[in-house]
Amino acid sequence: MHADDTINWDLAAHALDVLVAAGLDGVYAHGTAGEFHTLSEDEYDRINELVADKCARHRIPFQLGASHMSAQTCLGRVHRARALAPSALQVTLPDWLPLSRTEVIRFLVRIASAAEPVPLVLYNPAHAKTQVAADSYAAIRREVPSLIGIKVAGGDAAWYAAMREYAGDLAIFVPGHALATGLRHGAAGSYSNVAALNPAGAVAWQRMMIEDLGGALDVERRIQRFLADHVDPLARQGFGNPALDKFLAHLGNWAEIGTRVRWPYASVDESAAERLRPTVRGCLPELFPGE
Repeated sequence: MHADDTINWDLAAHALDVLVAAGLDGVYAHGTAGEFHTLSEDEYDRINELVADKCARHRIPFQLGASHMSAQTCLGRVHRARALAPSALQVTLPDWLPLSRTEVIRFLVRIASAAEPVPLVLYNPAHAKTQVAADSYAAIRREVPSLIGIKVAGGDAAWYAAMREYAGDLAIFVPGHALATGLRHGAAGSYSNVAALNPAGAVAWQRMMIEDLGGALDVERRIQRFLADHVDPLARQGFGNPALDKFLAHLGNWAEIGTRVRWPYASVDESAAERLRPTVRGCLPELFPGE
């Protein structure tokens, strides 16, 4: 972001170059870290075109978020993003008023029809006004067969058991800092905040989950301890998730991201991340291969 809250498109393109070279399973735009809720429709379309072009050139799968607090704006984003042929489109539920179970299905049925033939992923974060219970997914799957995945906060072993019972073959994506535990319980992957910290490190850690799960779980414990010690206090001060994700990216220093988020939200001071760079590398050397 420039100081006037406009997007620095050159730096955005460079960050995307780093991502497509990192060995990730895919690239995703317009989640919380991407501040989708602040974008104009022209900005939204331009980011989509940038992602689609670079990923096509590098033959990397990509997903596009089409989320918006307004169902009508979301529907328009779906129509336009579908034309770029992403691997999937991700949406949140409308967010001014909570939805009933019937309304959740009504919303997803129409979105799925607009997205066809592109499949859907539902993003249902912990702060969403409408929380989709595990036992709702059986009905959702019947009515919306093109829903292939869900992005959620995860839970304990009992939560995973309930999801296996009701969510069936839906791909479950959990927070990046809980991915090793999630994979052990059957999760499919993550739209990763660890990749925000360092994309190459997220790839290395995921490889470790396959080759050495015990070691990967130890890394997970240290990631969560670092977040508890250095990121959770920022959340308690009132910084929102986009600010915290940009803080992680500036901390990782893999591209010129900065910590600025759009008005009216507060940004973490860049110096706070810069002071912690030696600390995070000492705590989590596995996430900084080659350094």
